[in-house]
Amino acid sequence: MDLNLLIDNLTNPALLFFFLGLIAVQLKSDLEIPPNSSKFISLYLLFSIGFKGGQELSHSDINAEIGWSLLFGVLLALVVPIYAFLLLKKKFGVFNAGAIAAAYGSVSAVTFVTAVSYLELHDIYFGGHMVAVMALMEAPSIIIGVLLISWFTPNKEEKTSLSGLIRHALTNGSVLLIIGSLVIGFLSSEEQAMGIKPFTTDIFKGFLAVFLLDMGIVSGKKLGALLKAGWSPLLFSIIVPLINGCIVAAISTMITEEVGNRFLFSILAASASYIAVPAAMKLAAPKANPGLYIPMALAITFPFNITLGMPIYLSIINLGVG
Repeated sequence: MDLNLLIDNLTNPALLFFFLGLIAVQLKSDLEIPPNSSKFISLYLLFSIGFKGGQELSHSDINAEIGWSLLFGVLLALVVPIYAFLLLKKKFGVFNAGAIAAAYGSVSAVTFVTAVSYLELHDIYFGGHMVAVMALMEAPSIIIGVLLISWFTPNKEEKTSLSGLIRHALTNGSVLLIIGSLVIGFLSSEEQAMGIKPFTTDIFKGFLAVFLLDMGIVSGKKLGALLKAGWSPLLFSIIVPLINGCIVAAISTMITEEVGNRFLFSILAASASYIAVPAAMKLAAPKANPGLYIPMALAITFPFNITLGMPIYLSIINLGVG
């Protein structure tokens, strides 16, 4: 791994604000981001990345690579939760295994946004269609996770309506916003997009820094509950995302030669959802323990990916390119 990439990543102001949030919790500080402000910032980040992705997509030729990229993303969202569930079922039980599998098969929009910022910092090009790939990967893993719970649950009363689940997954606020912003960005002309560029681009990194500060505070508060569960969830939260990211970094060359696109595929494969999946699992699998799968995704996998994961995946990709 290139140590310069690692050092650049660890000294990124946005990432340092994440660490500040963690430190604030350990110091028992009253530092916090008001919930309404945090929600606004998260909506802003999804809106901005979706709109910019739509703009990039409008300037791209719709070709076979884009089609294969979309299919590859959906395939990842189907395969990862299945093998994760089979690994976890015996240790954690059907409900927890299904919720964790759905989280790790789905994607973290915030991790994706951080990865995009990382690529822009290093002037690495990526296609706007990768935003569409991210959006498409959100729902399939949620559906697979609940289907697995349903198939392995003997009590029929615990099973959830598939049609209701699909509707809930597709109308989830974060999914709807990222898809809607992508479409609006695609339909808007370049001249029209320039009119809101100060909002969609110029202040993006500042909002990302504040949001990661909030994520650091939330992660710090949830870390203790996870540690009480023992080593198994901790090891899973690091090893499985690392394996997913490294494998996809290596094999994504079959889909695209673009370094930025391969890097984003790796991040999508390695990340875990802690927003959309918990919302869905609260409805579909209320017996699953949110004190387990949320801290795993947010307090362990998220910081791992944005600190060590990104330089590792990029190094694997650059090694293959070289």
